[in-house]
Amino acid sequence: MGEGTSPSPEADRLAQATEFLREAVFRSRMGQAGRSLFADGAGAKGQCGLGDEAVVVLDLSPRAEELSRALWPDALTDAATQRVDAVMTAWVERQDALDRDRNHHLKRIRLAHGMDRNQWSPEVLAEFEAGLDSLHRTEDLERSEAARALLDAASG
Repeated sequence: MGEGTSPSPEADRLAQATEFLREAVFRSRMGQAGRSLFADGAGAKGQCGLGDEAVVVLDLSPRAEELSRALWPDALTDAATQRVDAVMTAWVERQDALDRDRNHHLKRIRLAHGMDRNQWSPEVLAEFEAGLDSLHRTEDLERSEAARALLDAASG
């Protein structure tokens, strides 16, 4: 984008929808952390730190409320709200799976090559970074698709 130009309204809405989904994940993670902290066997060996399953919390953080008002200045219908909630739920669950994949990738490398990255060979470090890059690209693509689905869900 050149100097003095601003993003299109569509790109702005997509960025807001993306941030809205991030807020949904953050809010849900707070619930997940509380559940994991007090669960039987919390911190048990073999867990990736995310508990047994995704926890979906659909009440909005203050920032998500702000974004919601910007995205949908007119109140959503009940049907649109249900569709938006379904997209939020699906994304929180998918983000949880992606985070688990990332944690498992790290765990696999560490179990095979040790905890200290400074001791890894250049080949191991390259394998580790390539795995993370692939996971991050997948996450970015899928989050963008979910943001578009969120906007579509609200419009019917």
